Amino acid sequence: MNRRHFLATVGAAGAGLTAARGLGAEGETGIPAVGLIGCGWYGVRNLQNFMAHARVNVVSLCDVNSQFLADAREKIAAAGAAPELRTFGDFRLMLASRHHDIVLVGTPDHWHALPAIAAMQAGADVYLEKPVSLDVIEGEALVAAARKYGRVVQVNTQRRSTPHLAAARDKYIRSGRIGRVGLVETFSYLTGRIDHFVPDAEPPSHLDYDFWTGPAPMLPFKPIKESRQWRNFTAYGNGQIGDLGVHMFDLARWMLGLGWPQSVHSTGGIYVDTKSCADITDTQQTTFVYPQSEVRWRHQTWGVAPFPIHHWSDGWGIQLLGKEGTLVLTLMGYTFTPADGPADTYRLDPSFSDNPTAEAERLHCLNFLAARRTRSRPIADIAEGHVSTASCVLGNVSRRLGRPVAYDPATRTVPGDAEATALLSRAYRSPWVHPTPENV
Repeated sequence: MNRRHFLATVGAAGAGLTAARGLGAEGETGIPAVGLIGCGWYGVRNLQNFMAHARVNVVSLCDVNSQFLADAREKIAAAGAAPELRTFGDFRLMLASRHHDIVLVGTPDHWHALPAIAAMQAGADVYLEKPVSLDVIEGEALVAAARKYGRVVQVNTQRRSTPHLAAARDKYIRSGRIGRVGLVETFSYLTGRIDHFVPDAEPPSHLDYDFWTGPAPMLPFKPIKESRQWRNFTAYGNGQIGDLGVHMFDLARWMLGLGWPQSVHSTGGIYVDTKSCADITDTQQTTFVYPQSEVRWRHQTWGVAPFPIHHWSDGWGIQLLGKEGTLVLTLMGYTFTPADGPADTYRLDPSFSDNPTAEAERLHCLNFLAARRTRSRPIADIAEGHVSTASCVLGNVSRRLGRPVAYDPATRTVPGDAEATALLSRAYRSPWVHPTPENV
């Protein structure tokens, strides 16, 4: 059976299972049945967060890496997973095996859209890692699927659930104390990009590299792809702006209530670590233009930050410049410097330095579960995650073309720019089919 036929067969089986069982385990016990697709670092972390803070019944784990799968099973079983916990190498088989009330997607970025849409089609609400997609049209398809199937989809842009960031927004922005904000600067001086060459190798026996590659182009295997270092390659992600920039741009939008930018302009390239095998930029500046302000993103993966770094997260943050003051925020705290008067500084207790996002992750999970109960939109609804993701993707499109781009979400085009419009959707490797709002 070829993959296209297999996908259709499994999809029909999953739809039948959903129709037959309705709400499945949750309807019978009040405890949602949960499955995880992508058992690497953050996928397992998200699942452990759910298990620690909510009553859930973890029934399925899925990964194309059998070592990741075995390690995840051991950790999740030790945390109290159901005895009937099953493991899969193919997410389609997992979704067809039984009804899942919640599916977590923690795969590499190039595999976010297809499993998330398939989970929605199978009747599950979805907790999706950021960025939501690798290209703009994938994101449009995700939003369309969520609305078509009535699913609750929370994107793990958990800055929206970070208590000290919410407090700073209320104290300085919503109160008007900062004055009109004319410029927002978001930044990363973290490394995260490999600075040397890694030779090709044979894929290990525990990794189904063909399935791992999926809709991406089939490239030679490099051992670093098995870890988080797949982010060094544009076949699987959108570089620093698509990884770290999404978080801070989303935070800026949430802080100021911003939607789609009018236009996006980006410059940059590989300027310093030229001997690296990575093809993502080591230096990039991107401007998101709004009617009354600009939001800027800057990253460099080399050198020394232009300010002191007391905790690693201080090198990754956001600065809002208002007429009456400046507000700088990071994962560890904030500083508000008024036009006149002393600065106001807040820092998390040092005991949180190992995991400054722990409380945000807990609250983000609980917000998703609360939205499921009321069938409402969560704080990081898929539509919000799509705007933040797609805007950063447009930054890479602009950099590639060497000119600003202005996306129209109503037509899903860059009006008057056929070349840019063509880059809104990437080519999928056969037999995988690129999702669109019309085919989900």
